[in-house]
Amino acid sequence: MESTPLAEQLAAAERGAAAPYVDYPPTPWWYAPSLGAWAAAMIGTFTWWRENAGLFVASLAGLIAVEILFVVWMRRRHGALPMPAKGTPPAEIARMWRGYVATLPVVALIVGLVWWLVGVPAAAGTAFVLVTAGLAFYERRYAVAAAATRARLR
Repeated sequence: MESTPLAEQLAAAERGAAAPYVDYPPTPWWYAPSLGAWAAAMIGTFTWWRENAGLFVASLAGLIAVEILFVVWMRRRHGALPMPAKGTPPAEIARMWRGYVATLPVVALIVGLVWWLVGVPAAAGTAFVLVTAGLAFYERRYAVAAAATRARLR
């Protein structure tokens, strides 16, 4: 099949549209454990919600501030932070996002069950393990999906 100027333009447009999703710098080694620790800390704040409202509100506000700073850092680092449910990612990346979104309620259910059956500290530990392992897995799979997209769009 011969390449036409229109086909070349369409391919270039598709590569450009995919660029924010596939030209994504690898995350640092501490990314998954720090988000796991943040999730555990967020759950851990509920230890105080009935005992000390001031401590609960202060720790919640601090964790939200850390989250905002982290998102700002990620946007500056990447230049454009693609987010699930925003934009039109390549098919390979869209599959990853669907899997990620489908997994979130499962993790929440598991953490909620541990919280209900065992308590807040165990739920915080469970959240740390699940979030850290889940993000590490997602990051590896995302890199594979991005490489497959780059290979397809060559």
